Amino acid sequence: EKINETEFDVIAKFDNLQKIPTTENKISSYLTIQEGCDKFCTFCVVPYTRGSEYSRTVQGIVDEAKRLVDNGALEICLLGQNVNAFHGEGPDGKIWGLGRLIQAIADIDGLERIRYTTSHPRDMDDELIETHAHPKLMPFLHLPVQSGSDRILKAMNRKHKADLYREVIEKLRKSRPDLAFSSDFIVAFPGETEEDFEDTMQLVRDVNYASAYSFKYSPRPGTPAANMQNLIRPDIADERLARLQGLINEQQLAFNQQSVGLTMPVLIERKGKREGQLSGRSPYFQSVNIQGNERLMDTIVNVKITEGFANSVTGDVVLQETISEAKA
Repeated sequence: EKINETEFDVIAKFDNLQKIPTTENKISSYLTIQEGCDKFCTFCVVPYTRGSEYSRTVQGIVDEAKRLVDNGALEICLLGQNVNAFHGEGPDGKIWGLGRLIQAIADIDGLERIRYTTSHPRDMDDELIETHAHPKLMPFLHLPVQSGSDRILKAMNRKHKADLYREVIEKLRKSRPDLAFSSDFIVAFPGETEEDFEDTMQLVRDVNYASAYSFKYSPRPGTPAANMQNLIRPDIADERLARLQGLINEQQLAFNQQSVGLTMPVLIERKGKREGQLSGRSPYFQSVNIQGNERLMDTIVNVKITEGFANSVTGDVVLQETISEAKA
């Protein structure tokens, strides 16, 4: 939910997700399907510390997903450091991509929701894009871009231009018109000019995000970027981060406020901070707070959104009968 991050650490983020035990929050479970990365972005240590991309077999993943569902999971998030580069061996002996894998997992009875993170724009193939029309794949995608400047993207070795990212977003929205997006941004990368930064701001305006993480560049030892010159003054970096986060905050608040009046299925995961309050996630990964009986925990309920805030929405349960109940 926070967007005011100041440093980028993809390994820490990945490891934190992996450490969440299934028993702690069994209705929403993480399932690692891929590790490593072959992209060699100049700011990132993953290829050096985690090695090249490795994908598990489809059968092994599907079997684990079934066990998670048998254990009560209603939602599974497929996890990988570059998850949409998945290329695992299928039961037919052929290599499957992420789109086909998601379709196979979606066939599991009792599983209501599928998500995946974290992705690279260059690995969003047509099959995966088309799979976003599947009702079990949630209409929220975290798709990091890092910068809106072609010059900085080249310096980062992202191997794509800003317009390719825009094209991918457009294709995804054609497949799933209500798809909401999140992203990662690094500001004050070595050599970033005001024009480069404005290109990033324009990309944010063009995409219109539901949420995003933004970071000031921080060198990682052993990465090519750590040896780059033309470092950005800290005061300029702070000012740019504040501007970017201000724009992202506006978009996130607007997205949450646009949800007011909508009725959506919410996965109730935990008790809220206030007496009698429960918290869950909307299909768009919004934090949703409701007043309700604890018997609604570990279920999916219809909630009519009544208020939208910067980091959450609130609503009222419109059907006491749950859409789906976790297995005992």
